[in-house]
Amino acid sequence: MLDIIKKLDTGLEKLVTYLLVFSVLAMLSLSSFSIVIRWFQHNITWIDPFVRHLVFFSAFLGGIIATGQGTHIGIDILGKFVESKGWHGLRVVITKIVYIASMVVLVWLIKSGIDFTRVEMEFSKEEFWGIQSGYLVMLIPIGLGLLLLRFFFVFLLSFKEKEGAKV
Repeated sequence: MLDIIKKLDTGLEKLVTYLLVFSVLAMLSLSSFSIVIRWFQHNITWIDPFVRHLVFFSAFLGGIIATGQGTHIGIDILGKFVESKGWHGLRVVITKIVYIASMVVLVWLIKSGIDFTRVEMEFSKEEFWGIQSGYLVMLIPIGLGLLLLRFFFVFLLSFKEKEGAKV
């Protein structure tokens, strides 16, 4: 069972990595193109809002990758203290508690993101390419949902015995 979860986690990480690389390259290319064409007194109005949404999307993708690498939470004073005392079993318990707490917070944030998306759909306006702002706001619950999925995979994989699970 854990082997299937590991494959799913690896597949998700590859997909997210490709999306992140594409997103960053698109941001750089479009921003550079926008600057160059402004030298010639031209402007393509959809580039700036599109790049802003790519930046937003990239933040979620980066969070998903950081979660898989175990660098999602940078403040770990208690964990380092416990580790310095040699209480490795307690360190594992603390890590699992952090995963569970993070997943609970993500569920709450996803629900809030869905509520925000509903409101935005009611009062939606066109942003670019005929896309309404409500559809763009869907990036929030979708990104948080993918982050929750990654936390869930990493949490389950943390039960794998001493085979390099990212704890």
